[in-house]
Amino acid sequence: MTSFELTIIVACLVAGGILKGATGAGAPILAVPAISLIADVRFAIIVVLVTGIVTNVWQAWMFRDRLRTLPFIAPYLVAAGLGMVVGTYGLAYLPMDVLTLALCVALLAYIGLRLARPGWSLSLDSGRRLAVPAGITAGVLQGASGLSGPAALSYLSAMRLGREGFAGTISLLFVVLGLVQLPSLVALGLIDGQGLLISCLAVLPVALGMVAGNAVGKVISPVVFDRIVLALLAAFMVKLVFDLLV
Repeated sequence: MTSFELTIIVACLVAGGILKGATGAGAPILAVPAISLIADVRFAIIVVLVTGIVTNVWQAWMFRDRLRTLPFIAPYLVAAGLGMVVGTYGLAYLPMDVLTLALCVALLAYIGLRLARPGWSLSLDSGRRLAVPAGITAGVLQGASGLSGPAALSYLSAMRLGREGFAGTISLLFVVLGLVQLPSLVALGLIDGQGLLISCLAVLPVALGMVAGNAVGKVISPVVFDRIVLALLAAFMVKLVFDLLV
């Protein structure tokens, strides 16, 4: 890997941190597709793995009292963990073109849901009934493509949990998925000591990006920022599809 490519990867991690700091969404939503343009999906998922655990632990702990009141949490997280194992096996054994295509589909679904169904709502009772399929879907997507956004963000935001409920649940989800995926990657031989070190070092640029993102979120309208992010994701998707076709 050249120094230029390394610089671009660091910039992608900072950008992912800015997104998380400004909106509370997971840094992998932006970082994984961007890094995949330079390396591949497997490498991108490994790079953001430790970051996803570290940056979400404190937020999940902060909102722990609110999380105790949500009836769907336990089945949702258990199902997501099981889905993560399945998705990680796909990451290990599926051809890279298939994994890249899965990432493109996940991006398309995420963008489409954000644009087409911004006002979609779901009662807590309905959310509890859908917890297992929603959790499995989020886990499989996260394990195989590094993006659980199409399933997780649409499901959780539809229940109108409020800031504490949404931020706490999505953070706890990423912690659980990361803790499940890490030993799975080790067992499958997809991550070694060097990969783990790279993933640990990635925490720093994401953390710096989160600090900047907190400031950006106070200046730029959330609607404008969201549109910028969606435009970037669409551009990443087009580039990934182009690379698959040529």
